Amino acid sequence: MTKQDRDYTLTDFFYDLPEEKIAQHPLSTRDASKLLVLDRGQMIDSRFAAFPNWLRPGDCLVINDTKVIPARLIGQRDGGAVAEVLLLKRRNLDTWEALCKPGKKLKQGAHVHFSDALSCTVEDRLEDGVRLVRFKFDGVFETILDELGETPLPPYIKEKLEDRSRYQTVYATYDGSAAAPTAGLHFTPHMLKAIQEMGVKLAPLTLHVGLGTFRPVRVHDLSEHHMHEEHFIFPQKTAEIIVDTRASGGRIVAVGTTSARVLETIAERQPLDQLSEAEGDSRIFIRPGFTFKLTDMLLTNFHLPESTLLMMIAAFYGYDRVMEAYRHAVKSDYRFFSFGDAMLLIPDHTR
Repeated sequence: MTKQDRDYTLTDFFYDLPEEKIAQHPLSTRDASKLLVLDRGQMIDSRFAAFPNWLRPGDCLVINDTKVIPARLIGQRDGGAVAEVLLLKRRNLDTWEALCKPGKKLKQGAHVHFSDALSCTVEDRLEDGVRLVRFKFDGVFETILDELGETPLPPYIKEKLEDRSRYQTVYATYDGSAAAPTAGLHFTPHMLKAIQEMGVKLAPLTLHVGLGTFRPVRVHDLSEHHMHEEHFIFPQKTAEIIVDTRASGGRIVAVGTTSARVLETIAERQPLDQLSEAEGDSRIFIRPGFTFKLTDMLLTNFHLPESTLLMMIAAFYGYDRVMEAYRHAVKSDYRFFSFGDAMLLIPDHTR
């Protein structure tokens, strides 16, 4: 029995990554990164500047236009000790789902003071250690957050980010993410313009990245892992572009796993030839055995071992091929994770 014939467990998605392979800062130019292309069984070392070469007139590039908010707040809890609140999802005007540190100390009723203009109270404890916090503020919340909050870089990035805009895509529009959709970080306005001029349409959607994307898997049996909800918006114009692209024989190219998550969430809820605007929450967990219905090609960064994102791309391109590609990337000095290099996946059945 091969791996393709059996259920996968968490350890199947482990790979050895030396710490020095983890990119600690973005390159000086967004499109200067490497691009590993997996094209119908071929493995090609390329540069991201050449990415448009794999597109054709009539294709559609689906991008996630979410914008990272300065979601990390540092304050003081009752008694003066340091506390951290990481905003994940807004419930209403003053209430958020958040991760709080130290979790054992920030129980229901605990207060955190950030400034004379901002404080919060822990209202409830939800699943996965998430807290429901209610803010008290004097002024406009977004303005205060921009002044006090920090960009919530992943814990594996140890160096300070000098330019916060480098953890945003150039098309970031709608506030709401606790992490960037990192596959989109490689694009420049010039490249996007060139792609459109060659006859490829841009189709924006929004997935606010939260706990569902970066929460580690802690169970050996993957069927026991439950994704956290992430909010998405699928515009009518994008629905029409995708339907037209499919009808004319073009390919749907998802920029990032977040874009693919929205596409496949929509595909489970709507007929593919009659897509329409939608808004809601996605908990879809894509792993080997999943059948993709709307995503023809996938552009993505390199992901953490044993992560749901690695499981998704293994489902998209095949477990053995993806793990082989990761071993090649480690050996060939590709840069990994958020500020690292990219990978383009073109499955065998792609038109």
